[in-house]
Amino acid sequence: MYNLVMKDLKLGVNPWFFILPLFTGALMLIPGWVYFLVPLYFCLITVPNMFGGFKSQNDLMFSTMMPVTKKDIVKARITVIIIMELIHLSVAMIFSIFTLRLYPQLTYYFFEPHLGFWGLCFMMFAIFNIVLLSMYYKTAYKYGTATTASITVAILFAGVAQWIGIQSPWVNDIFYGSGADNTLRQLFILILGIVIFIVFTLITYRIAVRRFLKVEML
Repeated sequence: MYNLVMKDLKLGVNPWFFILPLFTGALMLIPGWVYFLVPLYFCLITVPNMFGGFKSQNDLMFSTMMPVTKKDIVKARITVIIIMELIHLSVAMIFSIFTLRLYPQLTYYFFEPHLGFWGLCFMMFAIFNIVLLSMYYKTAYKYGTATTASITVAILFAGVAQWIGIQSPWVNDIFYGSGADNTLRQLFILILGIVIFIVFTLITYRIAVRRFLKVEML
């Protein structure tokens, strides 16, 4: 499985996409911006191009010719996606530390990049992954519909979460009011987001494997 992961990272992922998080993460320095767009760029740019690269390289046939199981192929691909997501989030979180220091008195209309916000980002990626991979592994080849649907769902999640954060007094207090400075509460939301991300990843793996096992290789 390790060799499959390294094969995807070295051959399937363009080196540019390891640098891209530095540019998207730097957008966190824009004061009062819609910070949900930073992780969404992974969904909008990296994933479609990455899956397009796999298809153009005929990666599916190459992988199935190797002495590996279909389960390992799915596990490796999910691992690569998670690695890329964590790189994007980690870099953006580092930039957000500087954002909070640079603009301590700024009034935020959209979510401020506290720990709780990153918990929401983990939840968004969890939903994105389960839609993307469960649809993709119906064929393990056609990625257009899967990427479109998963991107749409991720954007809807971000939009609805942001709308609730503005309209709901209770949620607004958590992310804008007294709760924004409550480190324990913010940490709880982050941990909750990570737990949801892990649980959804396990569910995604099971669904993807079950569907991929039914795919006939020609």
